[in-house]
Amino acid sequence: MGFLSPEFTTLDELLLNQLQDMYDAEQRLLDALPKMSEAASDAQLKAAFRNHLEQTKVHVNRLQGAFELLGTEDQRETCEAMKGLIKEGEEMIGAKGDARVKDAALIAAAQKVEHYEIASYGTLRTLAQQLGRQNVANLLEETLEEEKQADQKLTQIAESTVNVRSAQA
Repeated sequence: MGFLSPEFTTLDELLLNQLQDMYDAEQRLLDALPKMSEAASDAQLKAAFRNHLEQTKVHVNRLQGAFELLGTEDQRETCEAMKGLIKEGEEMIGAKGDARVKDAALIAAAQKVEHYEIASYGTLRTLAQQLGRQNVANLLEETLEEEKQADQKLTQIAESTVNVRSAQA
């Protein structure tokens, strides 16, 4: 949000601001996910990060579609929350020690991101619905469901292999 606080006089302005925030967040993830995949030692986890990178490209395209449907430019508003979450993820990428435990740490960092995205897309979808922009809400709902699936996949990897192996470290 920069040095100035935003001013909202309409729900449309809030929706646009929050779309711009998520657009920035997703762009930041495009840079972070390849690093997460490279840092992971578990093959299933590497693949999950690579798969989510491809999904994130689709999410960016959907956000661009939402901007288009709203008749506005696709602009980024700095997402301070995602900056912080990615910084935490970078700390896990650089972590030393047992690779199995590092994989568990990478999942923890990734799930924080997923939970932020789930909350954000849920809010965006609800705002769009409230404004009668069902076409925009539908795009956001698709992404929301994919974010939930990504979170579930990370949980499944953690519970079935990564956490089991890291407990043996």
